[in-house]
Amino acid sequence: MKIRRLAGLALGCLLAITAQAHDEKTAAPPQMSAEQKAMMEAWQKAATPTEKHKQLISEFEGTWDARMTMWMDPSAPPSVETGKSVNTAVLDGRQLRMDYSGQFMGQPYEGVGYTGYNNVTGKYFSTWSDNMSTGLFVAEGDYDPASKSYGYRAQMPDPMKPGTMVPVREAMRFVDKDHAVFEMYETRDGKELKTMQIEYTRAK
Repeated sequence: MKIRRLAGLALGCLLAITAQAHDEKTAAPPQMSAEQKAMMEAWQKAATPTEKHKQLISEFEGTWDARMTMWMDPSAPPSVETGKSVNTAVLDGRQLRMDYSGQFMGQPYEGVGYTGYNNVTGKYFSTWSDNMSTGLFVAEGDYDPASKSYGYRAQMPDPMKPGTMVPVREAMRFVDKDHAVFEMYETRDGKELKTMQIEYTRAK
């Protein structure tokens, strides 16, 4: 008799659990509040690649031969080096990664940079790090359709004057689908000077 009661109790519990699981599966998901919906929409808009991302990647993705000119001393001739840049779309088309290798002042040189567009700030950004420094360079800017160029501004610490920041201006101009020119300017003692130029030619 006791065994029958226990069996009946177990069967009743099993049926109750099965019914509850069925109810949970068929129950409608909880409705989001207006605030939650607005938050989800904002995050989706911030995370979705746009035509700006597609343009940036289509212009500069691929392998490029590079000719780098550096003006270390305005009174002396510039140094000229060659290199290669392999640019790859990453993060599902949200950013473009640049892997650069070549020579710098006769020494092996390699660097890694990321370029993208921030939907939230409405600005393009560019980062750079290499084996000639221990820092991360970050610049922000805009695109000018008339000149087909991206303009960036940033500040970098001066290794010769610790605690001093040097204003930097960069320009990346696309001449055509196979040629681009990068220029870098630094402002020291209130005077802006061109310190670097890289001429890119798409590798065949």
